[in-house]
Amino acid sequence: MRVLSPATTVARVATVLLAVGCAAPALAAEPALWTESAEAQAAPELARFDDLLSQLAERLKPALVQVRVGRSSGGTASEKPEPPSEARRGTGSGFFINAAGLLVTNAHVVDVGDAIQIRLADGRRFAGKVAGKDDRVDLALIRIDGASNLPVLPLGDSNRVRVGELVLALGHPFGLEQTVSFGIVSRKGAPLSVAAPGFDFIQTDAAINPGNSGGPLVNMAGEVIGVNSMAARNGSIGFAIPSNLLKQLLPQLAEKGKIEWGWLGVSIGEVGDEELTALNLKEPRGAVIREVMPGEPAARGGLRANDVVVSFDGAPVEAPKDLQRLVAVTPVGTRVRLGVLRNGQAEDVEVTVGVYRETPLGK
Repeated sequence: MRVLSPATTVARVATVLLAVGCAAPALAAEPALWTESAEAQAAPELARFDDLLSQLAERLKPALVQVRVGRSSGGTASEKPEPPSEARRGTGSGFFINAAGLLVTNAHVVDVGDAIQIRLADGRRFAGKVAGKDDRVDLALIRIDGASNLPVLPLGDSNRVRVGELVLALGHPFGLEQTVSFGIVSRKGAPLSVAAPGFDFIQTDAAINPGNSGGPLVNMAGEVIGVNSMAARNGSIGFAIPSNLLKQLLPQLAEKGKIEWGWLGVSIGEVGDEELTALNLKEPRGAVIREVMPGEPAARGGLRANDVVVSFDGAPVEAPKDLQRLVAVTPVGTRVRLGVLRNGQAEDVEVTVGVYRETPLGK
């Protein structure tokens, strides 16, 4: 064994200590992978808002359901249906409107099959049955049996909704567990659809993804102001059916299982510069009758092409969509008085509202 002299040993130890001492600053300079601060906190107002928002979301979730739809082997849903096969399955969302088991979703969600399974927030599953449906505005009323005292969401007044108002969109996107997205009301009055002229959507930037269809759009008071119906392809813009329209339609859906829309049998248009001159009009308001279908309510009541409708049973008609909406929600068989301008002169025409059917003009 080699024995080092004391001088040699001291020299080597000093060299090692010097090397360690030189390396120490380099080790201390290495940045941490992350930073934490026990002192960081939001402004009190924001922290309070954040807390209230979380509380609201938790309060709403129990009334939310997942809707799974497929084809049953026998054509009817069983009492405890198994999840439909992937090939024929559709998924969506819904929410309870009364404690006895009535819930709302979209018509297109339940159109894909006849076996409906409703999964509650607590995990229970029930067979669902369509109590009423209308494809024109994409609404469906579903009933489940065997449950009581269910949590419900109250319906608010969509007419009071303001652009910029904060909203939550709830649902089961992509068939996943419950989610909540946050946004604002971007626009009121977006056209509902070509099939339902005169009715308007609520537009929001709260994310509405596939599977959110039929879920509620909720204001900060916890009231449903709309039923999520569709979204732009990238999910950045969503649309909801207004709650006030839902309230108008629910009685018919529950009683008759369908909506009997009012119908006059006319084609209408806007009052433009050409009509102002040709029809001797003073202002561009009302709805111009372009064509009258023979044998339909308008024809039987005496409406003519080029008549300009300016009121419907006392309600003003400023634009074609006003007339479309007023006619659509009027009970079939109701006799109404239309205020018209005919060759520039005011007249009244009485018409009995008929039942809407998809029959093209001229057929």
